[in-house]
This record gives sequence, structure tokens and C-alpha cells, in this order.
Amino acid sequence: MKIDGTHYRTIWVNEDGWSVEIIDQTKLPFSFETVTLKTVDDAARAIKDMLVRGAPLIGATAAYGVCLAMRDDASDAGLEEAIAMLGATRPTAVNLHWALDRMRAAVHPHGHNLRMEAAYKEAAAICDDDVEICRRIGENGLTLIEAAAREKGGKVNILTHCNAGWLACVDWGTALAPIYMAHDKGLDVHVWVDETRPRNQGASLTAFELGRHGVPHTIVPDNAGGHLMQHGLVDMCIVGTDRTTATGDVANKIGTYLKALAAHDNDVPFYVALPYTTIDWTLDDGVNGIPIEERSAHEVTHLTGRTDTGEIVTIQVSAPDSGAANYGFDVTPARYVSGLITERGVTEASKEGLLKLYPERKNG
Repeated sequence: MKIDGTHYRTIWVNEDGWSVEIIDQTKLPFSFETVTLKTVDDAARAIKDMLVRGAPLIGATAAYGVCLAMRDDASDAGLEEAIAMLGATRPTAVNLHWALDRMRAAVHPHGHNLRMEAAYKEAAAICDDDVEICRRIGENGLTLIEAAAREKGGKVNILTHCNAGWLACVDWGTALAPIYMAHDKGLDVHVWVDETRPRNQGASLTAFELGRHGVPHTIVPDNAGGHLMQHGLVDMCIVGTDRTTATGDVANKIGTYLKALAAHDNDVPFYVALPYTTIDWTLDDGVNGIPIEERSAHEVTHLTGRTDTGEIVTIQVSAPDSGAANYGFDVTPARYVSGLITERGVTEASKEGLLKLYPERKNG
């Protein structure tokens, strides 16, 4: 995708051939800045402190974290220590552990003197694979938007929650990829962007990238979605997911479940876009099986923004003596999901539906 006419991925290797550059998403939308990762500790902090976020990008960053670790210590112990450190940064997104397992399998068989080269080669392949997967998700989701446009004969209003665009991946994105393709094809699309409290990934990140690409959009409070649906102002919902069970339950940013309930009550199609790397084939029950990350209460009690004079400040918005709970994700049961948009096609949210697309998983 492009920012001011320049194509960017969210993560890349610098000209020195080893250090890794990322877009610091904590500075968006007010400032576009990049950060250089030089150690595995840098990569772990970038994931934990959400300089990078979104399941696919977390996995890609962890992969390059292993590369940086191999520069310092390519022993078996060094490899396992790096994987353990990176694996502990975010508990909910399954892509993190998928990428680390793939890196271990690619790096471990080599002698210590070849491990760093093998690591960089595999991390680059993970990133390239993610771009192609997201492109195919976009093409498959585009068919749904085209069908809605034909049915309506006019503008298609799409509601999304959190950020599942190219900033959450290496490029293209998951939930936003079909929207970009529809816009680029000339379809009349408009996006309702949930602000997505408490970190405001919708208002800051989704709105930022949609705006820079020229896609019409409107930021709405998180609690407005049901109202919009009741009044026929939403034609479909498309969201991403950080982990999907083998039965089609999806874990996504907190508040997604409530949107799915509202969509179900108002007969609004509710789609979830995901790469195969987000499917956890070991889980059948998302509500009771997916670990839900609990983040700092500070994210709830405080907000960071830009004043009218241009100063970036953090302010407290809560009663000073009140505590706050900050659950990062919730789980939407498969029965509320109209369809899963994957790189292999669109299917029903069920074990049978997923196995139609991924028959190789029938035997585990």
C-alpha cells in the first residue's frame, strides 16, 4: 500500500542487510515514524508495547526477532531462548507461535555458522507469503462486495472494528483488503470505522490508512454500530481475527462480539477475514479455550492525542480513584459469523466449512 505516493510494507530489512525497520504504530496517525530493531529484545518490546500489532505482523516481527537473535547466539540454547522470549509477548494471536515454529523448523537443522542466513531467508519468505495470502483474501472478499453492490445498485456501507488493514499485516491487510480492491475497481464503498477503545486502533490506524488511500470513511463511537444497523445504514460487517478455532469461533479485538450480536439481530451479514495462519486447529471451543490478553488499566484510564496547538499529550479521563479492567479481546461464536473469508475462498464458519477449504487437516 502507499503513503503519500510511496509504497511501504510494515516491516523490512535495512540496506545494511541485517537490521530490521518497522513503522511505529504508536505514533500514528499524527506522526509517521520508523524504528530500527537491532536485537531480539528490540523485537520483543516492539510486539509487547504494540509498536507493531495485528496477528500477521506480530508473526513477521517475531520471525525477524529470531534472525536478530541468531546474530548474537546461534546455539541451540540461543535459538530456544529467543523463541521462548518472543512467544511470551502476546498470548492471544496464534500467528506468533505459528511463525516461531516455522522459524525453528527452518533454522535448527543447520550448523551454527549457517543459522543466521537460514533465519533471514525464512523470515523473508514468511513476509512474502503473507502479502500473497492477503492479496487472495482481498480477491475473495471482493466478490461479496460486488454482489452487495449489484443487489443495492448503489453505495455499499461496510462496518469494521479495530484495524485489520495493511498496518496489521505486511501489506494489503485482511478485512480491509477487499475494501481496497473494491475502491480501486471503482465501486462506491463507504466504511464505518469503529473507534475501537481503549487504544483507538480504528480511529487512529484504520482511518489513517483508508484516508491515505482515498477510501471514503466515517469514524463512529464503538457503541454506534447497533444504531446504524437498525436504520439500514450498514450492508455488511467485515472484521479480522487473531485466532480462529477449528469450529469457526473467532477471537478479535474486544467489542467484536457485540457487533456480531447486533448484526445477527438486524440480518446484516457479518464476515471475518483471516489467513490460514490464524486458524488454531487444536481448539474447538473458542469461548473457553482461547486465552484472552489482559492489558494495562492505564490504556482505559488515559488517552493520548494531539491538542489544537499540535502538542501530543496524555491525559486521564477516568475518576482518579477508580480501577479499570482491560480485556484485549473477545470471542464471537461461529453461529454469529456469516462466513469466513480466507485465501482459499469464502466458507461457512464451521469445522465442515473449514475442512472443505483445508482438506489436508482432516487427519489432524
